[in-house]
Amino acid sequence: MGSPLNSNTTKSVSDTAASHHASIVTFLNEIKATSFEAMNAETPAQKRSLSYANTILQLFTEVMEKKQPADRVVGEYFRLNKKHGSKDRRVIRESLFALFRWWGWLSKFSSQLTTQTKPATWFTMLTVNARLESHSWEPFIAAWSEFADNEHALTVDDDSSLVSVTAKCDWLASQFPAIKFTTDELVPEWFWQTCPIDNIEQRLAMVEALSSRPPIWARVQNIETGEAIEKLAKLDIIATASEFFSDSINLGHKSINLNGLSLYREGELEIQDLGSQVVGQICAPNKDDNWWDTCSGAGGKSLQLRSLMLQQEKQAKGTIVASDVRRKPLEELAKRAKRAGFNGISASAWKSDELPVPHKHFDGVLVDAPCSCTGTWRRNPDMRWIDVVDSVNDKPALQLDILSRSSQGVKVGGTLVYATCSLSPLENEAVVNAFLAKHADFTLEVTTHPFTGEKATMHTVLPYQADTDGMFVARMQRKL
Repeated sequence: MGSPLNSNTTKSVSDTAASHHASIVTFLNEIKATSFEAMNAETPAQKRSLSYANTILQLFTEVMEKKQPADRVVGEYFRLNKKHGSKDRRVIRESLFALFRWWGWLSKFSSQLTTQTKPATWFTMLTVNARLESHSWEPFIAAWSEFADNEHALTVDDDSSLVSVTAKCDWLASQFPAIKFTTDELVPEWFWQTCPIDNIEQRLAMVEALSSRPPIWARVQNIETGEAIEKLAKLDIIATASEFFSDSINLGHKSINLNGLSLYREGELEIQDLGSQVVGQICAPNKDDNWWDTCSGAGGKSLQLRSLMLQQEKQAKGTIVASDVRRKPLEELAKRAKRAGFNGISASAWKSDELPVPHKHFDGVLVDAPCSCTGTWRRNPDMRWIDVVDSVNDKPALQLDILSRSSQGVKVGGTLVYATCSLSPLENEAVVNAFLAKHADFTLEVTTHPFTGEKATMHTVLPYQADTDGMFVARMQRKL
């Protein structure tokens, strides 16, 4: 790992990114100001492709301009526009998220395709985007290519040849020789400054992972993994067991209507990324332990902790207290716990700086701290372009404060676990080391990285190690 950026570098990177973002928003709004209706669409496929192009542009611009999560923006759009069928929704949604996945390259067209009009450049972006993703809606891709008025059709001889980011980069370079493309550009420059990776192979592996769609990971509860897989198979859902955790299954990449699954409705299946599951496994609660989940959100890890207790004994007496500053997530946790039939889980919201629980009371305390969420960029590719370097730099002080306050709940001999879904040492190792420097009564414990087998006191779960999100976790013990 390299060194994190200093304050001068931070300002330079931030100013450059802000200027580029502003120019992109201007470019998008200039396209919006033109009328696609004036374009000569003769066939039904051409007319639909224009409609898709306009909708995708509207959604993409809204995300970039308002810096709102793409999931929320597209979800609200579909809620208000019931006219779209399942195929329409798929084309729009998959094209939108793919644009963010490849935006580090596609954004270059906004300033370097000087021979094209801005609308034609947008159609070039859509065409290239579809080729990079090997999308199957060929009539619409062909129409976008025609509207782009490219010198050639931007086709590939065999989609299987574009299986890696390196191959995609080479293909782009062959199509647009006047523009230089590098794999590092698929994430913003500030990412490499705050999450430094010096090893070239690891750097490429990171880009490869962040540029691919992750599978849907889940945990089974109150049911054997094999039985759950068999039930899903009867519904034509191909699930496979994880090689790492006995209660984890991979549900593949296809969208699933969870509410249509009896396994989910009956609390026997919970969606949780495999990287996230590492945290509960490192916590390793004993069956009768009392744990406090200090930043629980909707309680995915609280449920995992309770499930791990019940796997040891069906009548395990252990308890979980879940806390959060927001009440709605805690209400959602209550529903999920009821659905799973889990007792022993209660909620206690943070109402002030004072602990919402007794001091030195718990066998284990989990601090899954608020963070930049860079480890979840595979699922949220839009965040890499709407977040800025401050999303990392602003967090450590808050994280250290939460960790320090939460540590007061650990009894002597008890366990304190710090976790984030960030890939930055600034939010991870640096926070743990700052905490230990001020709290001599805590010491790090050696644990095993479940995917690499490495023994260490702090672990960063990298997305390419097991096809997961990125996570960080460290386990400590209170000595005095």
